[in-house]
Amino acid sequence: MAELQLQHEVEPQLLNGDDLNDEREDADTSESLKKKRRKKKRNKASAPAGTNEAEGDGEARGVGDVTKQLEQQTLEDKEREEDGEEDGEEGENSAGKKKKKKKKKKGLKGQTDPPSVPICELYPNGDFPKGEECEYPPSKDGRSAAWRTTSEEKRALDMANEEMWSDFRQAAEAHRQVRSYVRSWIKPGMTMIDICEKLEDCSRRLIKENGLKAGLAFPTGCSINHCAAHYTPNAGDPTVLRYDDVCKIDFGTHINGRIIDCAFTVTFNPKYDRLLEAVRDATNTGIRFAGIDVRLCDVGETIQEVMESYEVEIDGKTYQVKPVRNLNGHSIGQYRIHSGKTVPIVKGGEATRMEEGEAYAIETFGSTGRGAVHDDMECSHYMKNFNVGHVPIRLPRAKHLLNVINENFGTLAFCRRWLDRLGESKYLMALKNLCDLGIIDPYPPLCDIKGSYTAQYEHTILLRPTYKEVVSRGDDY
Repeated sequence: MAELQLQHEVEPQLLNGDDLNDEREDADTSESLKKKRRKKKRNKASAPAGTNEAEGDGEARGVGDVTKQLEQQTLEDKEREEDGEEDGEEGENSAGKKKKKKKKKKGLKGQTDPPSVPICELYPNGDFPKGEECEYPPSKDGRSAAWRTTSEEKRALDMANEEMWSDFRQAAEAHRQVRSYVRSWIKPGMTMIDICEKLEDCSRRLIKENGLKAGLAFPTGCSINHCAAHYTPNAGDPTVLRYDDVCKIDFGTHINGRIIDCAFTVTFNPKYDRLLEAVRDATNTGIRFAGIDVRLCDVGETIQEVMESYEVEIDGKTYQVKPVRNLNGHSIGQYRIHSGKTVPIVKGGEATRMEEGEAYAIETFGSTGRGAVHDDMECSHYMKNFNVGHVPIRLPRAKHLLNVINENFGTLAFCRRWLDRLGESKYLMALKNLCDLGIIDPYPPLCDIKGSYTAQYEHTILLRPTYKEVVSRGDDY
């Protein structure tokens, strides 16, 4: 554009000499006065002979004068750019307008290190990165599902839900950046409380926490070794991460209740690599086989087959990797982490089918122990019962606590650390009362036998009308 504007301003002087110069001086006196001042300053320095623009005999001006005018015009344009001004002229009709200050174009923000810029500010146009788009698997009779990608009807349905898909993608991008950040600093010797709080602080910043509209979907799980799920430290927990630990990092983000449930396993000792490979392969197999009209029990059967094909040698002893049979994937609803359907990781589950428009958490757990978990240790996870109606509460403290839960978490899961963070104290009796009334459900840690090791990988998938989107997929897993 700068080159085009330069030609537009210089050519009239070359073609019409003084006549056009006079018109321009009449049309834009303020601009010509500024030009003359600049010219006078230059003339004092260079003192050129025989150049008088006021007399303006067009035929008398030589090629040298024209060259000087071009040079002066170029210098003036450069000065304008340096001063941050732009010409207000847009053709003949706009002559006489004052010069406007040039507005500097704001470039797209880049992420800081450590991450602090909210995802919505990184992508101000709302076009968040998509996850991995996959074609649906062929049906049992061999028919391809490729027609869905070209069907006008399915594309229209897909576009109709674009706002919902966009909420999932924003939450997924926050999850990707947070877990990448966590991998950069997590190390043996850190307390589990420090790990969780550092992760959650970053997650709150990137998701731009805003009440129930955006925030953390559930507490950060950091279950270690034989503990497979639902462990997060309570206040005062002295547990420290060690070199030989197998730690499952399971955390969630949400935008408008559209939840991303995604997990990975952290180890420092390479002797566990084969265990992690088995579970990661099983999760990816479940994702590959999942799709519209696929039976949930068939997904579980393929996951079990893959996981049990692996063996791992730890400290001289060989174990077959077992799927944890009483832990499952699940469908995800709005503000509802477990919305009714379960995705087994062993054969023999429900024959219920997956449906178009649903979201699922496909997660698998592999164990060197019995392959079954039980409740153990102190409870830290809680969640309001999604279907609970009005229940009369007698204890004033319990009423107050329920109000705090409704206001800050709704039907999303929370932990005792989060209540502490809100300034609540001496609430354990009230919390127990709400649990006894069935308003709040406790979710204690789930553990296999002591001495065993468990690993977990999990992704959230969207069964869109056109594609299956692994929305939480990243470069890491």
